[in-house]
Amino acid sequence: MKILILNCGSSSVKYEIFDINGASETVLSSGIVEEVGRGSSSLT
Repeated sequence: MKILILNCGSSSVKYEIFDINGASETVLSSGIVEEVGRGSSSLT
């Protein structure tokens, strides 16, 4: 099962995608978008 976790702040969005298999979990992807709505925004 794949699970998307979002953490939305006032000017940033953080995310992680997990693959859950029984008792184990694997991070498939993670990142952050900073300075949302501003000219200096970035995705890492």
